Amino acid sequence: QVQLVESGGGSVQPGGSLRLSCATSGFNLKAWYITWVRQAPGKGLEWVAVTNTGGREKYYKDSVKGRFTISKDNDKNMAYLQMDNLKPEDTGVYYCARGDLRRFNPLERNGNWGQGTQVTVSS
Repeated sequence: QVQLVESGGGSVQPGGSLRLSCATSGFNLKAWYITWVRQAPGKGLEWVAVTNTGGREKYYKDSVKGRFTISKDNDKNMAYLQMDNLKPEDTGVYYCARGDLRRFNPLERNGNWGQGTQVTVSS
């Protein structure tokens, strides 16, 4: 059974940092890309970061480049999203998903996604 479980969300002031974690099980993480997706209040789903199977290739939405860092630890079956210099517009629910979701528009949640973790950036 494929499972992805996000954690690490919370409330933070602008300029702050959060580290999201994604615990995976039921599949071989070494064989899969991982995408972090977010949904801002009242808006659609957008991918923000992608890493390849080995974790060396990384791709970012322009709006988060230089502030977010995606990583994965295949031995621990974990993926991460380090978010620094957070802005109010980063507020939303963050999901980790298996696969490279950059080419899909619109994005739709399915069994390859976690349940999400809330991130709120506010003063």
